[in-house]
Amino acid sequence: MIDLIVLDVDGCLTDGKIIYSSSGDETKAFNVKDGLAIRSWLDLGHKAAIITGRKSAVVERRANELGITYLHQGVKDKATLLKQICEENGIALRHVAAVGDDLNDHNMLKMVGRSYTPNDGARHIKEIVDVVCMQRGGEGVVREMIESLFRINDEEEKFLALWV
Repeated sequence: MIDLIVLDVDGCLTDGKIIYSSSGDETKAFNVKDGLAIRSWLDLGHKAAIITGRKSAVVERRANELGITYLHQGVKDKATLLKQICEENGIALRHVAAVGDDLNDHNMLKMVGRSYTPNDGARHIKEIVDVVCMQRGGEGVVREMIESLFRINDEEEKFLALWV
C-alpha cells in the first residue's frame, strides 16, 4: 500500500521549461489532469509532498490550490528530507512512491517503494526506476503515476466514485 506520493516539479509537474517575462516574473504550465489526480489522491486520505530543487512562488500557489501540505522548495538533498518527512509521519519508505526526472532525484527514487519517471526523464534515471511512464513531464505523467497507484492500492473504484 502506498500512502505518500512525492512529486518533483520541473520536468514532472511541468515540462521543465522556465519562462521569464520581461519584468522578471516566472511562469510555469501545470497539467489540469495531474491536478485532478492529486486532489483525488488527497481526498482518499493519502498524503502528497512536493520536493523540488528550485524555489518558485508559482509552485507554492499550485500546492495551495491542490491542498498539498508538504511543500519543500530549494532542496539540495531530497533523500534526506524525504526520510525526515517519513519519520515525522510514521510512514515506511516502502509505502512511498515518487516521481522524478533528473539526477538530483536519483537518491530519493532509489529509496522509495515505487519509483517513476516521465518518458523524457534522464537516461540515468530511466535505468533505476520501477516505471518509465508513457507521458512526458508536464503532460500528465503524475496522473499516470497516481492512476497506477490506485490500481496497486486496490482503490480504482473509490477513485472513479469521486467523479462518476
